[in-house]
Amino acid sequence: MKPAPFKYYAPTTAEEALAHLAEHGYDAKVLAGGQSLIPTMNFRLAQPSVLVDLNHVSELFYIKPGGDGGVLVGAMTRESQVEHDPLIAERAPLVFEAMPHIAHPQIRNRGTFGGCIAHADPAAELPAVSVALDARLRIRSQAGERWVSADEFFVGFFTTVIEPDELLVEIALPPMAPRSGCSFQEVARRHGDYALVGAAASVALDHQGRCQRVRLVFLSVGEGPVEAGRAADLLQGQFPTPEAIRAAAETAASADVDPGSDIHASADYRRHLVKILARQSLTQAFDRAKGIGG
Repeated sequence: MKPAPFKYYAPTTAEEALAHLAEHGYDAKVLAGGQSLIPTMNFRLAQPSVLVDLNHVSELFYIKPGGDGGVLVGAMTRESQVEHDPLIAERAPLVFEAMPHIAHPQIRNRGTFGGCIAHADPAAELPAVSVALDARLRIRSQAGERWVSADEFFVGFFTTVIEPDELLVEIALPPMAPRSGCSFQEVARRHGDYALVGAAASVALDHQGRCQRVRLVFLSVGEGPVEAGRAADLLQGQFPTPEAIRAAAETAASADVDPGSDIHASADYRRHLVKILARQSLTQAFDRAKGIGG
């Protein structure tokens, strides 16, 4: 298959890219890594009349320390660079842990950090991880810029708050708090396949060892990242005992998610995986917050 005809622009600055988006609006699509857009264009499931290629916009390729102790990642930074970056490993271990689960090395060599998040695939790892970390996303247009928290960024199936004339330019990953831990778990038929279910957990303990903060977010169980709010409420202020974690995991599976069935897995099986992965990810995250294990 070949894509429908389109105009092609290869800007060298973000401002130039934004000018094209402002001019063409809904008719334009942004090309980042192209791992999702190009196949859909080839099958004519997407038929943009304008393609704005960001691969020459060098100002969007970076990983650098944030002033708050976190990390700032340019939207066009390749996933493989994020995967192997020591600053990510040190300051954003949940991201570092999730990266090898994304497809295969060849895909990560081309795919971009911001592109994966902006695409908002409900089966993708980075949207769930960004919500679990409470990441902040910087969005630009010709009129200015705005910051959006990750939990407000995703609004539906492959849908975000980005307007047609806007561009995701930066992801701010917050610093790890004292006595905090994280864990990423997923189950796929084969390594590199889309996950049947995945779980990203980020927790913090107070001085007495009680749960001070917990975010548990699932992928592949809804129209976007699904946060287990009721499970988190059960743990808040409690000692994270095996019994408390088990109860939270059961609540996540029964009350927080409403997965569908497809050719890959039934809804019941996905609920079963949610319970298992919730327990595993929370246990590991709390152990790490206590200084137990790696």
